[in-house]
Amino acid sequence: MAHVQPDTQSERPPTKLERSKERIGLIAGSGRFPIIFAENVRRLGYSVSAIAHIGETAPELEDCVDRIHWIRIGQFSKALNALKSDGIHQTVMLGGIKKTHVFTTVRPDLRALALFSRLRNWKDDGILRAVAEELEREGIQIRESTFGLEGILVEQGILSKRTPTKKEWQDIRFGWDIACETGRLDIGQCVVVKDRAVVAVEAVEGTDEAIRRGGLLAKSGAVVVKRSKPNQDLRFDLPAVGPTTVETMCAVKASVLAIEADRTVLLDREDMLRQANAAGLAIVGINAQSGPPGSH
Repeated sequence: MAHVQPDTQSERPPTKLERSKERIGLIAGSGRFPIIFAENVRRLGYSVSAIAHIGETAPELEDCVDRIHWIRIGQFSKALNALKSDGIHQTVMLGGIKKTHVFTTVRPDLRALALFSRLRNWKDDGILRAVAEELEREGIQIRESTFGLEGILVEQGILSKRTPTKKEWQDIRFGWDIACETGRLDIGQCVVVKDRAVVAVEAVEGTDEAIRRGGLLAKSGAVVVKRSKPNQDLRFDLPAVGPTTVETMCAVKASVLAIEADRTVLLDREDMLRQANAAGLAIVGINAQSGPPGSH
């Protein structure tokens, strides 16, 4: 059974040490990304105040931040009041929130309903920009997702021991262009291809489910391409991969992961590359401007 956090916030007043540090907020979704960010920025001397979402955010985040407030998805006023009460004037938004919650568990408060009523569509960027604008009207700046992540962004080049084959490079180049278009349309960041045919495109289900679906259709040897949108707003939705990505690829016998350099977060790098090398997966970081080798 999943661990459910109480729908309450910590009432402990900030300590003297916390008050002396520069403060930053963390609006946390799922996965390891928020945890790694919190650990990094605390080493840099920041005090971290987190907004965590029941049913999405990992409970382990509690051990990595100075203060934490658990809310249900859609409790915008509660999140805003918590950040303001902690004296937060800058925050980041990290980790995913499944859009399927829109159809199931989301219970928006009046502030959220007012915000949603102004949306022209339910595309990810539109929702996130609306949230950011609302926070900034209240004096809370949204920082870029790359803030505090020095050393864990993907670099250009071959990251694994194995280099993609000539045939796999053809699929990478094909998938790279397709991922650009799906990103431009704000559909998803990941595509799965084989023999220069698209077998899966990420939608609301997320990257791992898209890999699983595409890998099963391809039978084996699928190439996974994940990149940011052409006009990516670096304040949110930065691509991230980690050991879970590799585990999912291994489960469906996928062979290559191609990701964008400088704009993709590599979670738990050593574990991820160890798993990939043991399974014979090829992982490559690609520069957005130059593209995959042989593209021009």
